[in-house]
Amino acid sequence: MTRYLISFNDGAMDHIPGEEMPDVAKASHAVVQEAVNASVWVFGGGLERQQASVVATDGMVTDGPYPETKEVIGGFVVVDVASREEALAWAAKIAVACRCAQEVRELMPDAEQDEMLRQADRRW
Repeated sequence: MTRYLISFNDGAMDHIPGEEMPDVAKASHAVVQEAVNASVWVFGGGLERQQASVVATDGMVTDGPYPETKEVIGGFVVVDVASREEALAWAAKIAVACRCAQEVRELMPDAEQDEMLRQADRRW
């Protein structure tokens, strides 16, 4: 299986009237439950609108994002699926529920990290 990041930009849901947000939340929670039931859900969530902090390699903390950054992530989901096509299908469901376009990117495989996660799961 391969993990994919499905995300949308901050502000992508600004077109949705406030009174419709409960319906969007209900629809998005239904897609999350469907992904959990399908055993493809890894993690996800919306991000608070706030000034990001950037921590440099020397530990210095500055306000971010970097000035050349035009867009920042507003929310994301990580799914673990068999193919890019399956990830795109989940992104389509999320796009309908959240009423905004989704970006899909494959995460690089990391066997060592996968083993650490398996070990952590056994401790629960």
